Amino acid sequence: MKLAFTMAAGRGETDRLVAALADTLARRGLRTCGLVQHNGEPGDGGRCDMDVRVLPDGPRFRISQSLGRGARGCRLDAAALEAAAAEVAARLDARTDILIVNKFGKHEAGGHGFRQLIADALGLGCPVLVGLNGLNRAAFLDFSGGLAAELAPQERVLTNWALTAAGTVPA
Repeated sequence: MKLAFTMAAGRGETDRLVAALADTLARRGLRTCGLVQHNGEPGDGGRCDMDVRVLPDGPRFRISQSLGRGARGCRLDAAALEAAAAEVAARLDARTDILIVNKFGKHEAGGHGFRQLIADALGLGCPVLVGLNGLNRAAFLDFSGGLAAELAPQERVLTNWALTAAGTVPA
């Protein structure tokens, strides 16, 4: 099983790292599938918009909702995330070199989102790289049965793992 995860310190750093990796792998000719997140600049409420792009070439989905200036609850638009997951599922096949999931988040920890896609990709023999945050680490480790490799949050490390896992020689 070729399953790995990475966690970068700092708000949005894992999102940026995973998006950069997806771009690097696409330039190297790998057939990527999955999702990367791009956060907008914080608005009046101090919170950024969260958009995801389906790999390799779109579409984009806004997965955050505006709940108002004083809102404290979860801003995830679960329906938009599920629509993005369905788009990724339609693209995943045996020719996919790697599945990239920007985040195993609260939705996945609760049994939804990209959980089934991760399992489907692994069933196809496709390597999977997942971004993770500390809040959902225990749920991910439980989901993966402790079989996922933890990778340092460095683009070179992630790129080498992805190329090797996909059967391509790292440069």
